[in-house]
Amino acid sequence: MHWIPIGASIYASNIGAPMFIGLAGTAAGSGIAVTIYEWHAVFFLILLGWVFLPVYVACGAYTIPEWVKKRFGGRRLRMYVSFLALLGYILFNISAEIYTGAIFLQQMLDWNIYLCVSIILGITAVYTTVGGLASVIYTDTLQAVVLVIGATILFFMSIIEVGGYEAMEIKFMNAVSNETRFNRSHYSCGVPPSDSLHIFRDAVTGDIPWPGALLGLSTLGLYTWDQDQIIVQRTLSARNMAHAKAGALLGAVLKLTGFLMFVIPGMNSRILYTEEVACSDPDKCMAFCNNKSGCTNIAYPLMVLRLLPKGLRGLMLAALLAALMSSLTSILNSASSIVTLDIWHQFRKKASQSELMIVGRVTVLILIGFSILWLPILQQTQGGRFWFYMQSVKSYLIPPLCMMFLLGLFWKRTTEQGVFWGLMLSIVVGVIRMVLDFTFLAPACGSDEVDTRPEIISKVDFLHFATILALFATIAMVVISLFTQQRPESKLHRLTWWTKDDEEEPDLTDDEDEEVHTTVHLKKDDSNTMQIQETEPSENGVYVRFKIICKNWVCGTDEDAKMHVTAQELKELRRKMTSLEETSLHRKILNASAIVVGVITVFLLGYFH
Repeated sequence: MHWIPIGASIYASNIGAPMFIGLAGTAAGSGIAVTIYEWHAVFFLILLGWVFLPVYVACGAYTIPEWVKKRFGGRRLRMYVSFLALLGYILFNISAEIYTGAIFLQQMLDWNIYLCVSIILGITAVYTTVGGLASVIYTDTLQAVVLVIGATILFFMSIIEVGGYEAMEIKFMNAVSNETRFNRSHYSCGVPPSDSLHIFRDAVTGDIPWPGALLGLSTLGLYTWDQDQIIVQRTLSARNMAHAKAGALLGAVLKLTGFLMFVIPGMNSRILYTEEVACSDPDKCMAFCNNKSGCTNIAYPLMVLRLLPKGLRGLMLAALLAALMSSLTSILNSASSIVTLDIWHQFRKKASQSELMIVGRVTVLILIGFSILWLPILQQTQGGRFWFYMQSVKSYLIPPLCMMFLLGLFWKRTTEQGVFWGLMLSIVVGVIRMVLDFTFLAPACGSDEVDTRPEIISKVDFLHFATILALFATIAMVVISLFTQQRPESKLHRLTWWTKDDEEEPDLTDDEDEEVHTTVHLKKDDSNTMQIQETEPSENGVYVRFKIICKNWVCGTDEDAKMHVTAQELKELRRKMTSLEETSLHRKILNASAIVVGVITVFLLGYFH
């Protein structure tokens, strides 16, 4: 792939419906601090291109769990990482996209939420299951253009409507509903925080406390941008390292626009439609948006519905559907890759390409089913602010995985036993916190209910908990690693930051290097030539040919596509796929560009603090 569609796909696959609903909704509730999630991503995308990706490419890993298996050995760790990734897709990826997209359609079309879900799934299922990664990346590129155009138009219209940026700052701090204005018990959640116009907030009372924003959020960012299959898969599709780095850098630049396209419009929506967006009475919130916890989630769709004329309203609906489909298809494509290559292949080592394609498509249906079952939980969490729900769940599951990758990449002494048991202990701690969080819900604003949540929930912000969990996981992994046998140096070639440039391949056993993603046969008439293909059916005739055509369409394979290569050509292909070569000019341009983008991001964080 070329670097432009890679960068556009990174951006579009991340900027889905949760940004329209969650990011804008959180900005409507508490101001600009949520921008740090967007600008944080800039640094981690630069890290992806310059630190993590060279290792993934050098070892020739197709998926992240595959790198885990090659780096640490054994099978259980790879399976664990694969299952945890699938659980994450259900809890905070697929269900999040479906739910937020349904909210948008429900507000615009006044349809039942489950009817909206059915339409969303029907639209995305077709080209995800038929087209594969190539179709996803190309449609992401087109959809990114639609998304940017639509969101930019709404930004300008909303900022003009409120009288400019300075007027917005003043009006936002006074955007309080009448119910809140005459009832002091609603002040805690009905009045914008005093630090609404600051990115870094109080370490104890802030809704995005600055220690959590710098430390806890870093663990989430490292996983999301540098270790998650959804993002890494796009950069691995690049034609060489220069295009991979440039694609990651383009994605980083596009992430800088989130402040203008989602945060500012969310705040403007509170100013323009204060009674609905800033409602604080549970009964009135239920009447406005079917959620007694609050209505900030509808900030963006409400503005689209009321501020834009019919033609532009249709454009924004197209932009939302574009964002939703690009994210959902990216998630489903990555999930099916993990299931087929990292789980199914462990039990069916000689599975044909057709079988793997069928398994991948059935996986898509199963994951969607579980995600729909999770939807009712989303409506009751985090005080009506969907964004905080999504990030809190990540905080309970992701930090141990992040530390596993960092230790495995930079500390060669890390062992499989240390990582595995460190993950086991950490996940117990994280799941306990998550269960408590879903069991003891915060009382709705204005309900006069007593807050009965344990202090580990009410006093420890989820970003602080992410920092604590990461520290606990690191200590556990390091201590256990020191008491267990180190992996031999010969098995670490090209698998760590320090060994990525090694000429030697890692000395893996047959069980550890069992990745065969295409069926390879030696031709009988030439022992030096390999034929890469699916086994041909033995029958002949028009009927059999018709069956083959039908099977190819359903399974996404091509029985006629054969690739004849010599052993030397196969070796050369492997060398190109794992090459870290760049021209001197490209390297200098990319390094300078990365520094400039990083400096701009630091300036923005300092200015808006």
